[in-house]
Amino acid sequence: DVQLVESGGGSVEAGGSLTLSCAASTDISYSLLSMAWFRQRPGKEREGVAAIDKGGSPSYTASANGRFTISKDNAKNTVYLQMTSLKPEDTAIYYCAAGFAGGSVFRAANYGYWGRGTQVTVS
Repeated sequence: DVQLVESGGGSVEAGGSLTLSCAASTDISYSLLSMAWFRQRPGKEREGVAAIDKGGSPSYTASANGRFTISKDNAKNTVYLQMTSLKPEDTAIYYCAAGFAGGSVFRAANYGYWGRGTQVTVS
C-alpha cells in the first residue's frame, strides 16, 4: 500500500497563504499516475481542488480559481499545494490522494489511497 502524509495546515487570516505538503511512501515518478488534493468543508462532500499528472501538468477546479498552485518534487516523493489569498470558505480538511484508476481526476472514487488530512482554518 501507499502511505500518504499531509502537513502544513493551520490557522490563517483571510488573505493569507499556506503551503500544504503530501509525502508519499513510494516513488511517485514511477508508481503513481495523477495525484490530487481534495478538501472537505464542514457539512459538505469531499471535492477536488487540484491534480497533477505524472508529467507534472496541473489541473484545477473552479474552487482553486487561480489562487492555488499544485506542484511536485519527484526526488522527495512529495506533492505540494500552495494556497494564496485564502478566504474563510477555504476552511476545510485538505486530503492528498493517489492511486488514480482513470476517469475524472476530480472524482474521489477514482483514487485508491488517501492521507488522513490536514486542517486549514481561515478566519
